[in-house]
Amino acid sequence: MTFQLPLSGSDLLLLAPEIFLTIWLCVVLAVDVTCRHMDHARLAYLSVGGVVATLLLLIGFEYAGVRGALLHDTFVLDGVAIFFKIFIVVATALVLLSSVDYVRSFRLFRGEYYVLIMMSALGMMFMASAQDLLSVFVTLEFSTFGFYVLVAYLRDDQKSGEAGLKFFILGVFAAGLLAYGISLVYGETGTLVFSEMTSMPGSYGLAIGFIMIVAALGFKIGVVPFHSWIPDTYQGAPTPVTAFLSIAPKGAAMAILIRMFYVALATFRPVWVLLFVAIAIVSMTYGNIVAIAQKNIKRLLAYSGIAQIGNVMIGLAAGTKRGSDAILFYLLTYLFANLGAFAVVIGVGNRIKSDEIEDYNGLNRRSPFLAAAMLLFLLSLAGVPPLAGFIGKLYIFVAAIEQELYLLLIVGLVNIVISMYYYLVVVKKMYINEPADPTPLSVSAPLQTAIFVGIAGTLLLGLYPAPFIDWAVAATLMFSNVAVPVAPGG
Repeated sequence: MTFQLPLSGSDLLLLAPEIFLTIWLCVVLAVDVTCRHMDHARLAYLSVGGVVATLLLLIGFEYAGVRGALLHDTFVLDGVAIFFKIFIVVATALVLLSSVDYVRSFRLFRGEYYVLIMMSALGMMFMASAQDLLSVFVTLEFSTFGFYVLVAYLRDDQKSGEAGLKFFILGVFAAGLLAYGISLVYGETGTLVFSEMTSMPGSYGLAIGFIMIVAALGFKIGVVPFHSWIPDTYQGAPTPVTAFLSIAPKGAAMAILIRMFYVALATFRPVWVLLFVAIAIVSMTYGNIVAIAQKNIKRLLAYSGIAQIGNVMIGLAAGTKRGSDAILFYLLTYLFANLGAFAVVIGVGNRIKSDEIEDYNGLNRRSPFLAAAMLLFLLSLAGVPPLAGFIGKLYIFVAAIEQELYLLLIVGLVNIVISMYYYLVVVKKMYINEPADPTPLSVSAPLQTAIFVGIAGTLLLGLYPAPFIDWAVAATLMFSNVAVPVAPGG
């Protein structure tokens, strides 16, 4: 009797980034346990070093064209997976850099914070490669466990505890929806693998199952009507955790949605296009209108995020190869602008101990660097040329125009005007209003690095987007012949 390993050396190569990050977070945890008197900043830099090494490994995979599948095609490493893994790792590195000063306020468990950030990133990297519904459930919950703890990490802050409780309760509810939806789909099709569902017949059970799965994933990305947890959770959680929560899980969940609808449900495109059109319109409009009334900068960015994910839904509603390309590029532009804006919020909050928009009065006089950076990021989020957000929105709208989704285009343009209003309210307070306290605000080197990366990404993707668009186009080549055309005006 011979014993054969389930994974060969070539298989382990496909898992190399996840294996490396797993080993590294164990190293960080071991160093924290054995060197209790080590400055937490060194532990942060050690964590960033491991994440950057993972990023370099993934970039090497992209250039070398490393591709493959294992575990009976339930784990795939293709262009989409590598794109979203790089997306998640870049977000993780920026959040870790932004956390160095913030973590100084923690009385306990500073080292565990960095481990939980990397653990959540690891789960989301597995999500990007999930090719079946069981893997989707396991990896999604694995990544969410870390967030349950991180959101409530400020033990002495009532708002943080309240945010953690709300996030946990609604997260468990979403997990139940996902599990029940998966069971219905399996009962109707007899399979969990996306690629084996392409020729399945339609049925009420199948429709209900996928609707429940979409609802669960909608909770993760924060689209209306599954957004209720976002404002309170964003406001109560530690600001670096809010920044991480605002971008990385959305990218991982979008990877799953793209695979599920462009592969498993491609033949049902005329049906699910209408679903995403409705979600896009409601999310954009609701997020932007409610953001106008916000007095807290984290809540404003929370509702802005709901509107931004509504823009992403336009790409899904298009249901074409160009739609998937636009989604990837748009998320890349959103990554740098959104994390950059949160980095500024962290820098201001660390000094004035407040996240109220009123306290941004005269920020330009207290810190011209922070005010200029926030101006750049907000204009990019609004879609002002020649910044990255403008190119991202333009690409998304082109995908909608090609499918004659003119209603989405009109609603999207109207919402750009609405978003411009509340973004400019913040700009007015920073540059026109007088500060209540003229004391200058200093910014630490790690936070400056995170902000400079955000600025560089926002400018580069706006002024020279071609290489990044080409990357997105190449990543989704497998969808070239998947989407089924619909009648004009659909």
